[in-house]
Amino acid sequence: MPKDSAMELQRIFGANVRNYRRAAGWTLEGLAAEVGVSRETIGKIERGTAAPLFDTVEKIAHALSITPVELFGASPTPPGNRGKLLLRIHTKLADMNDRQLGQIAKIMDVLS
Repeated sequence: MPKDSAMELQRIFGANVRNYRRAAGWTLEGLAAEVGVSRETIGKIERGTAAPLFDTVEKIAHALSITPVELFGASPTPPGNRGKLLLRIHTKLADMNDRQLGQIAKIMDVLS
C-alpha cells in the first residue's frame, strides 16, 4: 500500500473513532481509560497521526459498541477534485462539536 493510502486510512479511521466516540458520549479520557491507553494515544489516533495495534482497534470498537470494520469504513468518494473536496469537508466536519455541526446543517439547508 502506498504511503499516501496508508495515511488516508489512518485519517479515515481516526475521524470514525472521533465521530463514534462523540456520538456515544465518551470523552477522550473516558475512552482511553476503557481501552487501556493514554488520552494522548486516543488523541493521536483521532488525528490520524498514530496507527493503533489490532488489539487496540478491537478494544476501541468494543467500547463504542460497534464492529472493528465500522471504524475503517468510509463512504466512497469520487476521483479527482470532487473526491478531494469531499474528503476535506468530511475531515473538517469530524473535528466539529455537535453545536457546530448543527450550525453547518442549517447553512447547508439554506444553500440547497
